[in-house]
Amino acid sequence: MGWILQKRMVDRKLGDAQTKADRIIEEAQETVEAQINRVTLEAKEEARQQQKRLDREMTRRRVELDRLEQKILKRDGVLDKKLETAEKREQALTQKENRLDQMKRDLQQRAGTLEDQVQEVIRRCEEVSGMTAEQAKQVLLESLETELKQDAAGIIRRVENETREASSKKARQIITLAIQKYAAEQVGESTISVVNLPSDEVKGRIIGREGRNIRTLEAVTGCNFIVDDTPEAVVLSCFDPLRREIARLTLEKLLTDGRIHPGRIEDIFAKTEKEVQDAIRELGEQTAFDLGIHGLHPELVRLVGRLKYRTSYGQNVLGHSIEVASVAKIMAAELNVDSQLAKRAGLLHDIGKAVSYEMEGTHANIGAELAKKYGETPAIVHAIAAHHAEEEPRTIVAVLVQAADAISAARPGARRETLETYIKRLKNLEAIADSFDGVSKAYAIQAGREIRILVDPDKVDDTMAASLARDITKKVEAELEYPGQIKVTVLREVRSVEYAK
Repeated sequence: MGWILQKRMVDRKLGDAQTKADRIIEEAQETVEAQINRVTLEAKEEARQQQKRLDREMTRRRVELDRLEQKILKRDGVLDKKLETAEKREQALTQKENRLDQMKRDLQQRAGTLEDQVQEVIRRCEEVSGMTAEQAKQVLLESLETELKQDAAGIIRRVENETREASSKKARQIITLAIQKYAAEQVGESTISVVNLPSDEVKGRIIGREGRNIRTLEAVTGCNFIVDDTPEAVVLSCFDPLRREIARLTLEKLLTDGRIHPGRIEDIFAKTEKEVQDAIRELGEQTAFDLGIHGLHPELVRLVGRLKYRTSYGQNVLGHSIEVASVAKIMAAELNVDSQLAKRAGLLHDIGKAVSYEMEGTHANIGAELAKKYGETPAIVHAIAAHHAEEEPRTIVAVLVQAADAISAARPGARRETLETYIKRLKNLEAIADSFDGVSKAYAIQAGREIRILVDPDKVDDTMAASLARDITKKVEAELEYPGQIKVTVLREVRSVEYAK
């Protein structure tokens, strides 16, 4: 019974399970069918959407193709028109080329005819004038050359006058201002010094027994002592101002001391020489301090002081250098140039004269070498070397130092020259003027500061006179050395003289 009951329960559970399994299988089949239907519907919907998109794309492309087709058709029409126009132009050009060929042939024919006519005219002109065509051409060219020279001389004269007027006005203002701001006395120094004596009795002591004192003085100092010519005075003669100054101070100290004998002379001379060298150094320092120039090498300072005992054509070189420094500084300030640089270059421009008798070469080159050796800048070295045009001035400072040097040297009474040199310079000046064609007379006047030239009016006209003055000026600048400037005046005068009878 138990087994039967258990079996029945198992059979009932199996039936329930089978029933449940069948139901699950049915539900699964229904679910699968529902999903298949849903997927099928979605696929159909997607296919329908794709078809719509394809239809729209096809429509768009069809429209685009229609538009391109219309555009191509229009371009074909335009190209056809252009081709037709090109063909017409080609035909027109062909016709024009034909006409031009015909005209060219006509012109060649006419040119041949004209050439024959020209040759005939030339032949007749040669027969009438008695000159060949080349001779006539040469005459015409010479005439044109003369006219062009006259026109060019007139233009040059006008431009030079305008430029000279403007530049001279400005230059006069700058130079006048520089000279007004710096006024220095000018005293010509001689080659002798005079030592006054308390009485003529002292001359015997100076001469010494058998002249040993005066011989010692002359041997030690290198100066000539002239005792007998001037009452109560001894004249010292020497071309070296430094040695003359040392000799003068030595003699004055001997006269003050009262003991005059060879040993004492040598002692006093040695002390005096040292004192003068110290004074030279102090003078150089004081000069640099007064001008506001700093940083000079001690050796350059000593050479600046030594310039006090050098002269150039009777002009004291130190005073000249101080004046050049001041004038160059003023002109540089007017031109907005470095005035300190110009002042420094002006003070050192003649530094070579302090040692020029000890070294070979011109004082400008020697000064440039000294400045370079003692650490001066290239601008200063160039200004020193170029102040006498031994180098071409390349800076404004170099030109200003040149101008200031000429201004200082050209002051009335600043320098002097020997009569022989003066006459030779005047003769050379007149000879340069006489060497030019058309000059009849030449006269150097105003101590060689001006030359007046009389020209032949038949050979030199008014426009050529300006060119002649300029050419003479250039030759004078190239061949002569002179202080300041020389005025060249060309005079052309035409006189017509008749006599009433």
